[in-house]
Amino acid sequence: MGGSLAAALKARGFYGRIVACDPSESEIALGIEKGLIEAGGCELAPLLDGVSMIVLAVPVLAMESVLESVAANIGRAAPDVVITDVGSTKGTIRESVVRVFDRMPASVVLGHPIAGSEKSGVDAANPELYVDHKVILTPEPDTRTRALERVRALWQACGAEVLEMSVERHDQVLARTSHLPHLLAFSLVDTLARQDERLDIFRYAAGGFRDFTRIAGSDPVMWRDIFIANRDAVLSSLDDFEAGLKTLRAAIASGDSDALIATFDRASHARRYFGTLLSKTSYQAEYHMHSQQRVTYRVQPGGQAQGRLRVPGDKSMSHRSIMLGALADGVTEVKGFLEGEDSLATLQAFREMGVAIEGPHQGRVTIHGVGLHGLKAPAGPLYVGNSGTAMRLFAGLLAGQAFDSELTGDESLTKRPMGRVADPLRAMGATIETAEGGRPPLAIKGGASLKGIRYDMPMASAQVKSCLLLAGLYAEGETRVREPAPTRDHTERMLNGFGYPVSREGDTCWLEGGHTLTAGPIDVPSDISSATFFLVAAAITPGSDITLEHVGMNPTRIGVINILSLMGANLAFENEREVGGEPVADIRIRYAPLSGIDIPVEQVPLAIDEFPALFIAAANAEGTTRLRGAEELRVKESDRLQAMADGLAVLGVEHTLVEDGIDIVGRTAGAGESPSYAGGTVDSLGDHRIAMAFAVAALRASSEIVIEDCANVATSFPGFLGLLERIGMTAEEARA
Repeated sequence: MGGSLAAALKARGFYGRIVACDPSESEIALGIEKGLIEAGGCELAPLLDGVSMIVLAVPVLAMESVLESVAANIGRAAPDVVITDVGSTKGTIRESVVRVFDRMPASVVLGHPIAGSEKSGVDAANPELYVDHKVILTPEPDTRTRALERVRALWQACGAEVLEMSVERHDQVLARTSHLPHLLAFSLVDTLARQDERLDIFRYAAGGFRDFTRIAGSDPVMWRDIFIANRDAVLSSLDDFEAGLKTLRAAIASGDSDALIATFDRASHARRYFGTLLSKTSYQAEYHMHSQQRVTYRVQPGGQAQGRLRVPGDKSMSHRSIMLGALADGVTEVKGFLEGEDSLATLQAFREMGVAIEGPHQGRVTIHGVGLHGLKAPAGPLYVGNSGTAMRLFAGLLAGQAFDSELTGDESLTKRPMGRVADPLRAMGATIETAEGGRPPLAIKGGASLKGIRYDMPMASAQVKSCLLLAGLYAEGETRVREPAPTRDHTERMLNGFGYPVSREGDTCWLEGGHTLTAGPIDVPSDISSATFFLVAAAITPGSDITLEHVGMNPTRIGVINILSLMGANLAFENEREVGGEPVADIRIRYAPLSGIDIPVEQVPLAIDEFPALFIAAANAEGTTRLRGAEELRVKESDRLQAMADGLAVLGVEHTLVEDGIDIVGRTAGAGESPSYAGGTVDSLGDHRIAMAFAVAALRASSEIVIEDCANVATSFPGFLGLLERIGMTAEEARA
């Protein structure tokens, strides 16, 4: 570790002088020969003359004796000398520092690079060892700021990402992620090496065995010290592992296939899910780690709008199919599931609550329901990514559980209002805490005795309605919700489909607590919100002809159809049918000149998610389109009214923004097939619908449209750019 640090600094042009102390004279000579150090020796004292930083790279249990030598000769070092280390445990080293110095000096900054190799010695020094790896620093409250900055700069100069956490948290986390795997590797190799068939075992071992057991070749002395130094945390993690192993052994012995698939599938998807999350390959979220990968779209002007497509499954129904399938008795088979990150976050949350879920694979998911009262307490907060739908619906169903829970999400979601569900849930008897301003995270106390209520929603929101209905499943008596305007009714339809009676009369729906859900097949229709981008693409492009297959035509979701029809779009509906209680159809749309309209207020709740794309239709319509009563757009993933207005301004589209809507002045009469507006660079503010709307806008732009901050498109529409290419557009993605 020390040799690699020296090699990394030298490779990056470090101009200072590096000296080293090692009990082996040959190692010092090799370090000098390789140009890693200027000088060194086997005695520490003379090497401390004038040094400005001391890095302790010795086994953990040898740390105290080295610290004693440092303390005895600290006067030889520079007055502002900083001491740091690379030890794998921090609690034991901190105790050693305090024993040696009678306190924790403000110039001591303990650290741990999460990098290494099973090889040791100067000959194994690797200048790239720390590149793109994490280094954890564990400063104390009174650590000198300048000392912390210098140690941070040291590791950043080696290409590492530097994080901070407490000593206690570090030792707990590393016991599970590093120390336990090494212990298991040592144990497995030792067990197999003592078998009579050991030669064949190792001869025919596959790559997975070799990959896992590679770390058993690490320095035994170093790892002995680590396990002893971090004993309590290692034993705690070993207890957890042994309990899990015992459960698996029992499942194998009894032939319990559900228990096995629950564990294996949960582990398999957790590995991929959290790997994606933390590497930021598609999440823009900041969750524990503080790096971020930005995605930019570059969409060329013009193109065609031709083809026959099936867009991904409806996100709202995908969420609900997992939730109700998990709470049902029996096995639910889902087809057409949206494999976007918001839906996958919902899957993962239920896996963490003990539900066995197979898939997804090509839109198919199998859910082994546990019943209304079969969920188990998750080990930590449930992360729902960017999904306001998931957080609000989860709040309802978790309010009725016997265990405590916490809901958190990405940076965008933490800005969205949750008081609108927390307040009525409290009225039902739930105990819920939010962050300042009623924002996430939500902390929900288990064991509440919920009572049904009559609730008049102050605003039209399917998420609030669904949240209260899900809480009502666990409540005593009747839960009745009145909505001021129609909202999507997927929850009511799907509950009835699972055999749980939900009634409706006029603007009010209600249910009684205490019934059960029975599993059954679900075929998720294509999402009309996703289809909207291609409906608009065809509506604004001369010569277009697009057919969208198997689109959900729920009457509470077809505001976009109604609005486009009022604007003069050429729409036709084919193969109309009902699937699982939901109406679906193939939608064919061909170009026809659009006209600006005053959007009827009653259509606003039915198209609330589709307005970013509809604004692009308005920019291509003759005359002015006026929208009012859409203040809900201010509190979506972004302030969508402001975000769209800013983007339209970049393109040169005349508009007037008001508090609850916007006026958009479209094309003038006789403009023909000429471009409707300019190109430019638009900031989507991390909002997937803003990004996709301006991508479609490029069909009628005079030059390229560059859209920044597009990572969250994966939350609702994986494969979006590929479908743009299929209809005849040219678009590319860049990551930074």
